[in-house]
Amino acid sequence: MTDSDNKILYVEDEEDIRTVARISLETVGGFIVKICASGKEALQVVEDFKPDLILLDVMMPDMDGPATLLEIRKIASLKNVPAAFMTAKVQANEIEHFYSLGAVDVIPKPFDPMTLAERVGKLLKKEA
Repeated sequence: MTDSDNKILYVEDEEDIRTVARISLETVGGFIVKICASGKEALQVVEDFKPDLILLDVMMPDMDGPATLLEIRKIASLKNVPAAFMTAKVQANEIEHFYSLGAVDVIPKPFDPMTLAERVGKLLKKEA
């Protein structure tokens, strides 16, 4: 499997951040990216999209990233899809909490658009 076969579901409520991340992941990384603006939207598309990795913003209105991941984990076919959180909340106890939810990584915001695709690629290779 090449990197270009890897599908990423990215859930982020901030349009500017979505745009920068999409450019990084698609142009630099060669990934197929499905972007959702909310946890509810993600739950509507995730099963049909069948992502290889889920990237979740932590702080979103209505349904935050951790709550979204817990809902996604209820879908049998998605129980083992790796998930990572992207957040400005990078206190040690918060990071521990995200890992306890099953995250494979916590990517601090603001992120470097030039290295985001590489970091995500490493997560996908670990899971392969």
